[in-house]
Amino acid sequence: MSQRFPLPAAQHPLAARLLADAAAIGEAIERFGSPLHVVFPQVMAENAAVLAGVLRRHGVPYGIYYAHKVNASIRLLAQARVAGLGADVASAAELDQALAAGFAPDRIEATGPKSPAFIERIAALGVTVNADDLWELDRLAAAAPAGSTVPVLLRLSGFASPAVPQSRFGIDLADTDAALETVRRAPGLELRGVAFHLDTADPAARVDALTESMTVVAAAHQKGLRPSVIDIGGGFRQRFVDDPKPFQRYAQALAAAGSSELVWSGHDVGAPAAHKYGNHHPSTEVLERFLMAEVEHRPVADVLRECMLTLWIEPGKALVDHAGITLATVLYRKRAAGRDLVVVDLSRNQVTPADQEVLLDPVLVGGRGEPPDDGVFLAGRLCLESDLISRRKVFLDAQPGSGDVLAFVNTAAYQMDLSASAAAGHPPPAKVAAVLEGDRFTFVLDDIHGS
Repeated sequence: MSQRFPLPAAQHPLAARLLADAAAIGEAIERFGSPLHVVFPQVMAENAAVLAGVLRRHGVPYGIYYAHKVNASIRLLAQARVAGLGADVASAAELDQALAAGFAPDRIEATGPKSPAFIERIAALGVTVNADDLWELDRLAAAAPAGSTVPVLLRLSGFASPAVPQSRFGIDLADTDAALETVRRAPGLELRGVAFHLDTADPAARVDALTESMTVVAAAHQKGLRPSVIDIGGGFRQRFVDDPKPFQRYAQALAAAGSSELVWSGHDVGAPAAHKYGNHHPSTEVLERFLMAEVEHRPVADVLRECMLTLWIEPGKALVDHAGITLATVLYRKRAAGRDLVVVDLSRNQVTPADQEVLLDPVLVGGRGEPPDDGVFLAGRLCLESDLISRRKVFLDAQPGSGDVLAFVNTAAYQMDLSASAAAGHPPPAKVAAVLEGDRFTFVLDDIHGS
């Protein structure tokens, strides 16, 4: 028997309950087809409540804006509104969806680079604009309707601290005086505050960025402006596993055996990243550590209160953590290139974020019997050599067969939509919301109308 290196995924109790209900899974596949994305609005509500609880516990005035780009789900967006969150939109299409979901313009923030047409529209609506560049500020000033103001946040970058990752987004700190002057001179702009977004979970980096951002807040006050918000963006972690030890074993095996046994020929998945798929710490821990970190010997939470600043966050991954799974039926099993291959009714780009390898094993729904002696590779349905759903060997708990259902766990954050395409005429997977009502699940099509 070959040595096994399984990478089991943590499962939210709601997802685990559904995956244990083979009849409910069968009903969903029969009604909506395979592959199928399933989202759990109830889990998102839990995540929102936990993040808000941390902020309330520290006595910090706050706003939570759901980064809609993380998942195109209308049901998750509607749940964000019900939970009292704002919406962070990054396109005209996302803006339309937020308005259709019932968000008022003053509960919407527009982020990312923006086209002239998008700028004119958000200016007319009075949406808060997270300005990425001086170019945007100039166009916002020109587009602001007479007699009203457009609230803006200055997204900052170019921090001096070596702990803060460099970014292609935002207004360089060297240009902030010009940005403040643009806002001060424009009667149609109102400085709501400053913002940054870091591609790291390191609280020390956030503290350094906050410290440097506070100098811009001070400079704004000197110009007679009254910023009231510090927006620290998102980037909060997901919890993929309950125990990091299997990832450590996998990384050691990969280093010892090379890629020949565990990885499909011609590919290199690298050692698992402990900060991502090996992470077993909740997103709340990152936020908690940031609020407790010290700025000039005072906790960040105290500094924000004393400066009468409201803390905004823009979580995406943290809000949909464990709020979705992807189901796909097994088409058949074969031998190819000397490997055991399971061909699945799914395409790689419909379950992976960009071109990343998902370092979690799927769950075989209703699987029985002994685990296979060895792992298998999962192949997609496209006529492309590159359409390997797993370029690494996965280790299932039972033998898969034609017609069985594989469930990919915790796929709501970017994996469902970021790279999805309709290649070869295959339509994008349907998406449904699964809601536990009493002792059974109901499934609702994830669109504005539902069915």
